[in-house]
Amino acid sequence: MLPAALPPRGRLWYYRRNPELDLPTRNRESATISPHLTPMHAAGIIFGIAIIVSVLLDAFETVVLPRRVTRQFRLTAWFYRRTWIPWSRIARRIANVSRREAFLGYFGPLSLIFLLAFWALNLVLGYALLQYGAGGHVHLGNEPINFWTMLYMSGETFFTLGLGDVTPTTAPARTLTVLESGMGFAFLAVVIGYLPTIYSAFSNREIEISLLDARAGSPPTAAELLLRFGNCTDQALLDDILRGWERWASEILESHLSYPVLSFFRSQHNNQSWLGALTTMLDSSALVIIGLGGIRIEQAKLTFAAARHSIVDLAQVVNARYNPSDPDRLPAEELLRLRRELATRGIRLREGPEAEQKLADLRKMYEPYAQAIARTLLITIPPWIHIEKRRDNWQAGPWDKAIRKQSTAEHHFYGLDDHF
Repeated sequence: MLPAALPPRGRLWYYRRNPELDLPTRNRESATISPHLTPMHAAGIIFGIAIIVSVLLDAFETVVLPRRVTRQFRLTAWFYRRTWIPWSRIARRIANVSRREAFLGYFGPLSLIFLLAFWALNLVLGYALLQYGAGGHVHLGNEPINFWTMLYMSGETFFTLGLGDVTPTTAPARTLTVLESGMGFAFLAVVIGYLPTIYSAFSNREIEISLLDARAGSPPTAAELLLRFGNCTDQALLDDILRGWERWASEILESHLSYPVLSFFRSQHNNQSWLGALTTMLDSSALVIIGLGGIRIEQAKLTFAAARHSIVDLAQVVNARYNPSDPDRLPAEELLRLRRELATRGIRLREGPEAEQKLADLRKMYEPYAQAIARTLLITIPPWIHIEKRRDNWQAGPWDKAIRKQSTAEHHFYGLDDHF
């Protein structure tokens, strides 16, 4: 029997100091004091440690480590494979191009949010397993302690709710509670710092892609870029453009290796993409390298090297697969049409078996990777030359039809050959 006057610390303290007394079964379950380590509790501790270490390592490699990880299995890579495959299958069923691109555009931002939630839920689960294995908790209302109670306590501790309806009573349990609470604050800091970094890198990427609109068309093509800037008098201007894209290709490599989720972010316009811009630069550099009028090839070689390096590494980032049956992007008739189109502007592309073989060799260095990425991410690669003239994005607007009705010189304003 309990004494008439209990000490200030109360009933539970009295039973701890007097273990020979019989604590009612239900209360004994709800006031566990570091139970004997059963196989189930030991397994909980082992699995909890494994989950927490895996999540922390994966988050470090994804957010902090500025290089590609070549390990066979990664949580983030597994997460994106398991989410992108069903998402892309649904997208393939959408016939309308604009709606399909809009649907695909949601994946990048949503996957980023879901990845952070995936990490958080796994950390909560890991700490719940550790708390379950450690034991030593009191639940208000004398309710029995089980794994689901520990999962609830882990969630409220990680998100720093501080409700206090489940409290730790032993040193190991209290230590785990403090560690998890601190990790919850650290996770919030990661979210606050990670999202702006991602969108800053995305913004820098898209600025350069938008600049390509007036320089190479919409979507951009190598033929259009060289037709607008490829004559001999514009050597300095063309070199300046290629030099800028050499740097952009290197920045793409750095940002997309550090933050692979950027590969899934779509551009603002349906006919633009980071892969299309990168492929256009490779196409243009390859034409200059084989011999294009009197244009020097030094800068084209540097741009080709930087862009080729980027496209090869990024094919591995998105887990693209080589397909030897990919269609030829530049068959003989298209190459002949490209030559004729360039000749109309006084640009002569080098001819002969040696030149054609060199162009074929250069194309083999990057086209299989570009086509593999395009197939994986459902991105359309622009052709070498458009079948017909197209209006650039900057030339289109929602009021154009109404304005043209009032204009007496609309053919001058919307000319395709003379943009200004």
